[in-house]
Amino acid sequence: MTVADERRTDTRSQIREVALALFAEQGYDKTSLREIAERLGITKAAVYYHYKTKEEILSSLFDEVGAGIDAIVEWVGTQPPGSTTRIEALRRYQELFTGESAGQLIRFVQESQASFKDLAVGADMKKRFAAVARALTPESASAEDHLRLRLSLIAIHLGAFHTEGIDGSAAERAAAALTIAQDLVR
Repeated sequence: MTVADERRTDTRSQIREVALALFAEQGYDKTSLREIAERLGITKAAVYYHYKTKEEILSSLFDEVGAGIDAIVEWVGTQPPGSTTRIEALRRYQELFTGESAGQLIRFVQESQASFKDLAVGADMKKRFAAVARALTPESASAEDHLRLRLSLIAIHLGAFHTEGIDGSAAERAAAALTIAQDLVR
């Protein structure tokens, strides 16, 4: 990789990081490319060089998570059905939402549902979340089993960002969320 390629990758990464922080703080609709540029100390044209729209930035933020969800669904398809597979799949799913930026991503989705659902990336992620839920739910599952599985995914999401007033470190809260999620599907 050339020095120019490294700088371009670094700038794209910085744009994504700042955009996610702004999306999480003030919402997708209230964030502009100009604000992203100002926060980075670069011109709007420089942002536009890397990303033509806010939605393009948002899509890039979900690329890694989407690929991770796809990998989990694929892995589940190669495993014997049962609680052992579901428990390991939930552990893998939680790994996708570990770290500050992943927590911000989940926070953004939860707090900006109205905007997110109307975007192509929102529809894509909804399909992926449904795919992981289907992959983990046995064909003979009752309504209660379906709800338990979906609640287990939500527990992981909540453990990633919605932890105000809960004692312990981020790692302890994430571990607690995973334990609850896995208990729900045993």
